[in-house]
Amino acid sequence: MIEGEFNIQSVITFAGGVFIIYTAVKEIFHMLAVHDIEGHEKKAAQSVGKAVMWIVIMNLVFSFDSILSAMALTENFYVMAGVIVISGGGMIWLADHVAEFLKKNRMYEILGLFVLFIVGIMLVSEGAHLAHLHVFEHEIHAMQKSTFYFVLVVLVLVDVVQGRYQKKLLAEQAQGH
Repeated sequence: MIEGEFNIQSVITFAGGVFIIYTAVKEIFHMLAVHDIEGHEKKAAQSVGKAVMWIVIMNLVFSFDSILSAMALTENFYVMAGVIVISGGGMIWLADHVAEFLKKNRMYEILGLFVLFIVGIMLVSEGAHLAHLHVFEHEIHAMQKSTFYFVLVVLVLVDVVQGRYQKKLLAEQAQGH
């Protein structure tokens, strides 16, 4: 029924994807279940802090996968090390800016959670592909990067249109009163 050849890379990638999916879905349901807006604002600030913490932890966990990918691209240790250090430093440097942006633009929280959800799906499919996983004799293939980027573009476009439509409705409502 289910067959595969798991190795460390496939297990880390698969488990990381499952964890990201779980975290994104949990946060989405948490945001939908909130009845107290003031309490939600306090929890949102904590949620942003948690998100940054989990990004750092996930970066550490997936550094192994990044190192393997970098080794496939180049054999120059200094290039690999430099790219990993620069990307980690960039994420740490941008974390406060992202948290501040999300405080001011609350509508992008949902977009970010759905992007995380899609990243989780991509990692699960990649982990299953690396493990040569077969379910009911059908091989699991990794999500194509072009599919991933296409879905991201559609999500952003939907969010932009939704935001403009919401502003239009609020302006019409303000004129009516």
